[in-house]
Amino acid sequence: MKKELLIASALAGSMGLAGVAEAASASFSGNVRAGVKGSDLDSTAAATHTADQKSSLSFSVSETTDAGTKIATGFSITDEGVDDAGNPSGLTLTFTDGSSLALIEAGNAATGRIASVPGASGEQGIGAVASSANAAPTAITWGSTSDNVGFTYTSAADAMGIEGMTFGVSAAFGDDTDSTVSSNAETSYSAGVTYVTTTGDTTVTIGGGFVNADDSNPQTINDKADVVMMSATAVTGDLTVGVGWGSGSGVDGDATEVDSAQILTAGASYVSGDMTFSVGMMDAEAKDGAEGSNGSNTDTLESVSASVDYAVASGVTATIGYTDVSAADENISKSGNSGSAWYIGANISF
Repeated sequence: MKKELLIASALAGSMGLAGVAEAASASFSGNVRAGVKGSDLDSTAAATHTADQKSSLSFSVSETTDAGTKIATGFSITDEGVDDAGNPSGLTLTFTDGSSLALIEAGNAATGRIASVPGASGEQGIGAVASSANAAPTAITWGSTSDNVGFTYTSAADAMGIEGMTFGVSAAFGDDTDSTVSSNAETSYSAGVTYVTTTGDTTVTIGGGFVNADDSNPQTINDKADVVMMSATAVTGDLTVGVGWGSGSGVDGDATEVDSAQILTAGASYVSGDMTFSVGMMDAEAKDGAEGSNGSNTDTLESVSASVDYAVASGVTATIGYTDVSAADENISKSGNSGSAWYIGANISF
């Protein structure tokens, strides 16, 4: 009897246990970022500094079907110091022609199609700006919002026979939960296009798109988001320059109406051996108002930043960064939201 069991076990092993699911392929990556940052607000006599420590660890899981379609997902253990252990991502299907379909945690096609404008690296910043009532946008993607129940379709390269063009379309569908004290995205739509061309030694990338999302709050007069965004970059050798622009209206999470929002960004980076020099600027403004009323109070936010990155070893980068910020809320300059900040630290990735 023992021989028969051994033969049966060997046979099952040689057949790969048909009908039993095997594990998909998985990989992991992450980083540890550690340094010191400081700030000198216009409202205080003494500058402050503190340690800054962040880390991330995420896993990617994927497998390819017999028909050639790649199915991918993943999850994060931690994300730059945010307590999001076990946070899963959505599903992405990549087809044999190079196009893809993202499902769950999708719905913002425009943000994936804009060109990435260079900017300073580092963890420096004026933290008070993020916690203030300033409605001025901080990025050209500021209006990107959607419910997690959605999809994004991204075309293959050279879409519709146009060399260098890629497009994306998306939609997401909220759960119709109304609230009169907060704001969330209901049905939303987004689309974007990227075009890449080369002229001489310069590669130019142009991208743009729009996001429109209904608001879950029946008392607001604005859509949750009704914005457009576009950007362009040019790369010549080791030099990259870029500019970005965004405009529109929306409602923030506390049901504050945001009108006439505008933001302009610009930046450049230059690589010299193991060192990368970067500069960036931002100029933004918006009018905000109480729930159900037109925005009438102008908020502004301006910043200039610079950084130097040095590749110490494979996966290890040292950074020195500096930022100067000027902010105004309801047409009044805010010294507590304005000032300078610096950062010295290192990032180790794996």
